[in-house]
Amino acid sequence: MPKEKTSIDYVLEKASRPHFSGLRSPTATATSTALSDANGPRQPFVMGVSGGTASGKTTVCDMIIQQLHDHRVVLANQDSFYRGLTTEELKRVHEYNFDNPNAFDTEQLLGCIEKLKDGQSVQVNASDDIILEGILVFHDQCVRNLMNMKIFVDTDADVRLARRIRRDMVERGRDVSSVLEQYAKFVKPAFDGFVLPSKKYANVIIPRGGENHVAIDLIVQHLRTKLVIPNYFLLTCNYLLLLCLIRGMHTLIRDREISKHDFVFYSDRLIRLVVEHGLGHFPFTEKQVITPTASVYTGVDFAKSCAVFPFGESMENALRACCKGIKIGKILIHRDGDNGKHVRNSANHAIELLVQKGVPESHIIFLNLISAPEGIHCVCKQFPSLKVVTSKIDVALNGEFRVIPGMGEFGD
Repeated sequence: MPKEKTSIDYVLEKASRPHFSGLRSPTATATSTALSDANGPRQPFVMGVSGGTASGKTTVCDMIIQQLHDHRVVLANQDSFYRGLTTEELKRVHEYNFDNPNAFDTEQLLGCIEKLKDGQSVQVNASDDIILEGILVFHDQCVRNLMNMKIFVDTDADVRLARRIRRDMVERGRDVSSVLEQYAKFVKPAFDGFVLPSKKYANVIIPRGGENHVAIDLIVQHLRTKLVIPNYFLLTCNYLLLLCLIRGMHTLIRDREISKHDFVFYSDRLIRLVVEHGLGHFPFTEKQVITPTASVYTGVDFAKSCAVFPFGESMENALRACCKGIKIGKILIHRDGDNGKHVRNSANHAIELLVQKGVPESHIIFLNLISAPEGIHCVCKQFPSLKVVTSKIDVALNGEFRVIPGMGEFGD
């Protein structure tokens, strides 16, 4: 009868392999659509995925990689960076806690990710995206600082334990009692002491892991836009709840059966969010005021030297509501026809006029409700220091230069 293979046996096997064995990229036939910015090739987008044991982290990573099939993705598993054990530790290996942060070679992991971010090959070719997955990838601040996005897979403890028991019995030939013993001695204390506290660093929390297709689709959509268009501000960045709210309002205003009253109401609400988010990028200085309780409150005073550029008169009311007493001027651009290509050119002409009049490009914030990737890329390519705020980037432009799926003529 074969000897039962414990989790420690698996860990020792991983620790004896090359440190970068957990790096994985898609097939060689995949093509990259990454763009270079004005200063050279864009750095890879680094995403951290953490969560408890058997929470579904690997499933989430695999689903993201599958949906990003047209990008070069490297998956780095934290399990590939266990440090070598000393002779004394090997003698008492069954008492060694492999779920403790000290069990990992963090310096080696940092060096690997930094090289990949710099475009160097580390047993795999350079990539567009790097996914770093593991139970403790959010524990070390230096590792967190390398990440552009942090995702925590949040699955009920009973579900995770049931999955771990099933996995260890099927894949490792263990019995229930040994799985429970290790879980109680090492796994659960490590989760309570290290993994769960790191949840606060996550930008996005995914309940139910790989079963949450909506959350994964939204993350992939956000990643695609970040990778193709590096210089923009998506209104819904970091907040999954807000992502769902924005998507719900877009569903309403795009419905061809919506009433005029509801269309105006939800469009105005979306536009207000765009304007408020755009104003949030104003530079500010620290300012102290005295409160009614005679206390000192340290806040901020926004600068008055930025140009906010809402594209279209439909955004003026929201801008006036957010900025009391603001002065609004109009830039009239003559154009032939009325299609998306000329609209895009009109935006470029208007921005160029502001720049010619002495407005620093970096001081211009371009607000619009819906964008196409081609349009934002065209604008950002000509004005790399410009900030663009939009509530939605749609799929593409059709042959008539109309945004698809779009919503038709907004004014109509």
